[in-house]
Amino acid sequence: MMSTLQHSMTRTARALSASAALLALLSVSPAVCAADRAAGQAKADAVCAACHGKDGNTPVDPSYPKLAGQYSDFLIRALSDYKTGARKNAIMAGQVQALSKADIENLAAYYAALPGSLSSRR
Repeated sequence: MMSTLQHSMTRTARALSASAALLALLSVSPAVCAADRAAGQAKADAVCAACHGKDGNTPVDPSYPKLAGQYSDFLIRALSDYKTGARKNAIMAGQVQALSKADIENLAAYYAALPGSLSSRR
């Protein structure tokens, strides 16, 4: 039978082990890796602003989405899907082909950091 001290030490060891595992997981998580927002802004100004607006809130056509304030993981997924062809749009398919993975992550970080003008009215 375990003594109270042994039981306490076992719980402490388990807690430390779980904490170490969580820290290890977070250290390799893509969400923790910081994207370069300045590089994202430069790429957005060069590639995206003509259609989506310089601020990401004023697209030139109402059918084009507002990008400012969108979740970065959503933007990464959408751009990646356009690049692979999983998501179809003739204009976007051509635009994303020259983007690297880092470009996509930087663009997503930049647009996610901007204040969005989208709202939900009830």
